[in-house]
Amino acid sequence: MIDVTLENFETEVIAASMTQPVLVDFWAPWCGPCKVIGPLLEKLEAEYAGRFKLVKIDSDQEQQLAAAFGIRSIPTCILLMNGQPVDGFMGAVPEGKLREFLDKHVPPADEAPEELLEEEAPADAQGQLEKLQHAVATNPSDDDARFEYVKALLMAGRSDDAKVAFAPVIGKAPGIRRLESLQRVLDATDFAAQQGDAAKAVAGFEARVTANKRDFEARFAKAQVLAGQRRWTDAMDELLEILMRDKSWNEDAARKTYIAILDVIEPAKPKVAEGQIPPDDPVVATYRRRLSSVVLS
Repeated sequence: MIDVTLENFETEVIAASMTQPVLVDFWAPWCGPCKVIGPLLEKLEAEYAGRFKLVKIDSDQEQQLAAAFGIRSIPTCILLMNGQPVDGFMGAVPEGKLREFLDKHVPPADEAPEELLEEEAPADAQGQLEKLQHAVATNPSDDDARFEYVKALLMAGRSDDAKVAFAPVIGKAPGIRRLESLQRVLDATDFAAQQGDAAKAVAGFEARVTANKRDFEARFAKAQVLAGQRRWTDAMDELLEILMRDKSWNEDAARKTYIAILDVIEPAKPKVAEGQIPPDDPVVATYRRRLSSVVLS
């Protein structure tokens, strides 16, 4: 998500729309519905992983741009392709309708440019696991390698293997942030396994939340089951619901678990030329911003 002004509009919107759809969100800080749809759009930008670009324009500060698009109420979203507006909508549209709108216009997930596929071909997952396993075996005291190995096992759904690999450093977890994150996610997978039917468990916790929005134990339990299913963003969404109502609930359990998930799902930084900063993963970057906006509000 990028904030756009008159100065960078040509580059960030018109030029960018020549290579990918650009969704422009006209909003204002005082607008209640804008605060509802804004986080949804950021979430979808992360999930769609480059299939469209989201930009935001403060209609109060950028009245010339708002007038150019004929904005009469906010939130209003305009989709541009090849430098031209092609579609749009007004109001706080539900997430399902947002997905329908985007799916009409953005390219399918499997239609990435050939050159991108060639340059960013995913590494062989099994080969990477074997490499990390070898690094841990040859240097058991390398906590960084162990962290990456356990994380890779968790991301592959091999939670039992992850617990075995984590066991030698379990005593260090309380004093080392990344190891503590692994412990929290492993605890979530154990909790999820204890529930049996995950879908039934989630439905049960959702029923409790519907009856009482401040049933934080039910929300937290639901988040743990979702994390155990590797539904990472859904789990963090539920944890955010707790944080928006009580930032320090249960000795910071929601915030610490949210950060633990971010630590586990964040990919290893790619190598870049000296002096350059490696790009952030879009999902992780979005959810870090969402956490900051809630914690600092």
